[in-house]
Amino acid sequence: MSAPSPRRWTALALIATAQFIVIMDTSIIGVALPRIQEDLGFSQENLSWVFNAYVVAFGGLLLLGGRLSDLFGARRLFGAGWLILLAGSLVAGIAPEVLAELTGRAVQGVGAALIAPSALTLLMMLFGHDPKELTKALALYGAAAPAGGTAGVFLGGVITEYLSWPWVFYINIPIALVALLATGPLMPAAQPQRGSVDVTGALTVTLGLGAAVYAIVRAPEIGWASAQTWLVLAAAVALLAAFVAIQARRRQPLMRLSIFRTPNLAAANLTQLLLGGAWIPMWFFLNLYLQQVLGYSAFPSGAALLPMTVLIMIGMIVLAPRTINRFGPKTTTVTGLALLAAAMAWLALISPDGSFATDVLPASLVAALGMSLAFIPSLGTAISSARPEEGGLASGIVNTSYQVGSALGLAAMTAVAAANGAAQLGNLPALTSGFSAAFIGAAGIALLGALLAAATLRSHASVPADEVATSSR
Repeated sequence: MSAPSPRRWTALALIATAQFIVIMDTSIIGVALPRIQEDLGFSQENLSWVFNAYVVAFGGLLLLGGRLSDLFGARRLFGAGWLILLAGSLVAGIAPEVLAELTGRAVQGVGAALIAPSALTLLMMLFGHDPKELTKALALYGAAAPAGGTAGVFLGGVITEYLSWPWVFYINIPIALVALLATGPLMPAAQPQRGSVDVTGALTVTLGLGAAVYAIVRAPEIGWASAQTWLVLAAAVALLAAFVAIQARRRQPLMRLSIFRTPNLAAANLTQLLLGGAWIPMWFFLNLYLQQVLGYSAFPSGAALLPMTVLIMIGMIVLAPRTINRFGPKTTTVTGLALLAAAMAWLALISPDGSFATDVLPASLVAALGMSLAFIPSLGTAISSARPEEGGLASGIVNTSYQVGSALGLAAMTAVAAANGAAQLGNLPALTSGFSAAFIGAAGIALLGALLAAATLRSHASVPADEVATSSR
C-alpha cells in the first residue's frame, strides 16, 4: 500500500470547495432573478428555467460523469469539469438574451455533473487508507453543501445589490482558475481503465433522467394533471427502461446492473434519495415562510437560516464522526432521519402571526441536527460499498439519487402546498396552511426514510477502507 498523500488535507479543501460551488450555483441566482428578467426579457413563465437549466443538466449527466471518471481518471474529469463550469459561467454572465443565458446555465450544469462524482472519487482515493480520516473527510465534504446553499443566498443578495447580476456567475471564474491550477499538484492520479463509453446507454439514461427532472420541475407550473406532464414522464420511463435493457445486454455497460446487489449500496442510495426529498422542500418552504408570511426580505431571510447552517456544519464535522464511531452508520442514519421527521412535524405548527424565535429557530435546529447525522453515514456507505474501481460510478449514482430525490420531493410538496392554500399570495392564513402541509409531507418522507433505512441497511457490510485504498491507486 502506498503512503497517504502529505497534501491530502489541502486537497480536501479543494474538493470541499467543489461541493460548495456546485450547490451554491443552485441558490445564488434567487435574489438576482428579477433583475435578470428585466434585463434579458424573460417572461414570468420561463424565468424559472434560469434555475432549471442548471438542475436538469446537472441531474441528467451525473451518472455519465461518474462512469467517465472511472474510465479516464478522476483527476482529469475534475479538471475538465472546472473548465466547463468556467466557460458556462462566462457565457451566462455576458448573455445578451434569453437563449444565451439558458445555454450558459446548462453548460454550468454539465461542468457540475463532471465535478461532483470525480470529487467524491478523489476523496476516497486520498482518505480510504484510514476509516477515521475518511469519516472526517466526508464530514467536511458534506458540510460544504449547506454552507454553499446559504452562502448563495447571501452572496446573491450582496452582489445584486452592490455590483450587478452578471457577477453571480462571474464569481465562479477566479475560483475555477485556482482550482485548475491546483488540481495537478494536489490530486492523486489513477491509471485510466480500459474500456469504452457506452454511448447508447449514456444517451438513454441522460435523456431519461433529464426528461424526468424536466417533468418534475415543470409540473408545479403547468399542473400534474396536464397531458404534457404525463407524456414527458412516460417518455422518461420508456428511456430509462431502454437503458436498463441496454445495460443488461452489453459486455461493458455504462452501469453494471449487478452493482445494486452489493450489500448496502441500494439501501444507502434509497436513503439519500429520501433524505434529499425531505430536506430540500423543508429548506425551500422555510425560506418562503420567512419572506411571505413573516415579512423578511431576501437578505434577512438568509441570515435567519444561518444558525441552522452553522449547526449542520458543526454536526457534520464534530458530532457525526463521533456518533458513527460509537454507534455505527446504520444507527446514526436512522436516528438522523427520525430527528429530521420530528423537526418537520414541529415546523408544521407555524402560525400566520408567528415569530422567528418561536416558530422557526428551535425546530430548524433540530432539523439541522438530524440532517448532519443522516447525511454523512449514508453517503459514506453508498460510496464505500461499491468496488473500488467503480468509485466514480458509485459517486455518480449517489449524487443522482440525492438530486433526483430533491427534485421529486420539492415538486410533490409544492403541489401539496398549493392544494392547501399556498397559491393565495397575500393571504397569510392560507399561505401558512399550505406551508404547514408541505412540512407535514416532508416529515412523512423523512419518516419513511428512517423506517426503510432501519429495515434495509446492514450494520457490517461495507468495503473495508484498506481495500478501497489499495484498489483505488
